[in-house]
Amino acid sequence: MKLRFLGKNSTVGDCPTLYSTDRDTYLVQGWKIFANDLLMQLDIKEGETAVEVPTELFDHLTKDGLAPGEIRRLEDPIMILTPGGTFVVQGREVTDPEALAQMEIPDYETVVEVPKAAITALLEESRGVDLQRRAQPAL
Repeated sequence: MKLRFLGKNSTVGDCPTLYSTDRDTYLVQGWKIFANDLLMQLDIKEGETAVEVPTELFDHLTKDGLAPGEIRRLEDPIMILTPGGTFVVQGREVTDPEALAQMEIPDYETVVEVPKAAITALLEESRGVDLQRRAQPAL
């Protein structure tokens, strides 16, 4: 799998990162979720996992040719907007050694792969349901 770096939101020790792939997907590198209250809100299928990332990480989608905009809906693969201003993104856990070798992943982070179409759909206006009402705050 070939990766194209789109951007990261780094502070000291934190490095959520967004990549575009040659498989019409995005790789979202983010913090592993250990909070049971947050995990209980998710229906994680076998082979999938979830990561937490700053909402601003998706500003880097403009580097992949998308118009500037905000995530407007909470639907698969972005499942939760936390009170701390982060998104929980769920997707297939990346295990491809070639892809993982192209990234620097601290022990407290992991990577999920999500279809580009699923992310782009979340940038479109929804039919009468805004993001704030759909948000499920973490307990």
